[in-house]
Amino acid sequence: MSIGTDISFFFSPKSIAIVGASPIPEKPSHVILGSLKRIGFKGAIYLVNPKYSYINGCKCYRSIAEIKDDIDVAIFALPAPRVIECLKPVENVRGAIIVSAGFKEMGDAGRRLEEELKEIVERKGIRIIGPNCLGIYDTVSRIDTFFIPVDRMKRLKRGGLSILTQSGSFAEMIVDEMASEGIGVARIVSYGNRVDVGETDCLNFLMDDEATKVIVLYIESVDDGRRFVDVASRCTKKKPVVAVKVGKREAGVHAARSHTGAICGRYEIYRAAFKKAGIIEVDGYEGLKDACKVLNTYGLVEGKKVLIVTDGGGVGISIADTCEDLGLEVTGLTEETRKRLSSKLPGFSATGNPIDLTGSVTDEDYVIALEAGLREEYDIVIVAVLWGPPEITERLVDKLKEVRDTYNKPMIVCSPGGEFTRRMAKHFEEKGMPVFYTPESAARAAAVLAGGKR
Repeated sequence: MSIGTDISFFFSPKSIAIVGASPIPEKPSHVILGSLKRIGFKGAIYLVNPKYSYINGCKCYRSIAEIKDDIDVAIFALPAPRVIECLKPVENVRGAIIVSAGFKEMGDAGRRLEEELKEIVERKGIRIIGPNCLGIYDTVSRIDTFFIPVDRMKRLKRGGLSILTQSGSFAEMIVDEMASEGIGVARIVSYGNRVDVGETDCLNFLMDDEATKVIVLYIESVDDGRRFVDVASRCTKKKPVVAVKVGKREAGVHAARSHTGAICGRYEIYRAAFKKAGIIEVDGYEGLKDACKVLNTYGLVEGKKVLIVTDGGGVGISIADTCEDLGLEVTGLTEETRKRLSSKLPGFSATGNPIDLTGSVTDEDYVIALEAGLREEYDIVIVAVLWGPPEITERLVDKLKEVRDTYNKPMIVCSPGGEFTRRMAKHFEEKGMPVFYTPESAARAAAVLAGGKR
């Protein structure tokens, strides 16, 4: 668009107006008001709805024009035609988040409304996030425009990840799961139909955002391919950028078009663009979730050599196979190291890579295996822990952390299992060691740290 490129005010507004404010608890606008108060937004909040003089004791304005102050961000929670009506006379709004659906994702009539919306905001110089989106969840500036009640979707604590997504439902899924696992975020932007602000504008802002350490992208389509690659290329030189591309095949392309009106294009072009820009591409929702979890703890590594230590041979083999499928190197130990291990471990232990400690494993066996293996040049360690063997104890958590800290190598824990295993996983994660519940997830996480699939 021809209007200015600055969107930083969306992430540090001094004033927010909720247009379509309502006292009815089920209404999206009411949820948004409660969410802004709950997260602790520090700026002024203005309510706009001609039906009410006051809502919950707060003055309610008949229109935005009645508000004498300038508004940094106006949130529109109205039927699509009403959004157009309310925007036409606006002169004091810098940016708008339009959560309303009913635009180009609805076909020709909605497309005409969206074209009219675009014409209005271009003429007035208003930046737009949306329509058909959740908007912003920001733990830095304390903004929450997600209109899903907190009892249905947990909110996230502060962390270093920032997530950009066209899909509101994707944002809903990953926020709820990450919150339940204690993963934090800096900022999330759900931009829906992307009439204006999209992934490239957001990447450009997040590139120099000190609160953001890692950027995660859920992409149905890209607004401006050339500019996206240029901005992303500069961004990946400063911090990791991870992306999942959906709508790769015909059915997904059709679904994306009816979802946000996205024109997806050929997947091969996206794949080449990601590679050129240095973006780490992952497969599907599970792959993106694994990336979020591992990058919440560890940074990228230079190499791709993986050491695997396990107390279950089958799990170790599955991890090794998946690692090699993903382009990682599962190289064997030197003869000298194997001899050293054979002299210290029970005779039935396998001293290759994976190192299989078998069901007779003890806590100390893990330490011996890891210290011997890490004397060699491995970049990442995957430790598989099956809690069945009777001689491993809860003290193993602290022992593994001590080894991790001593050798300063990212340690990924793979621990499949049920109730007891999940309880122990919380202890690992409290010590800063991410836990994955399948061999495939652990291997995918390692591949992310090594820069993605080769």
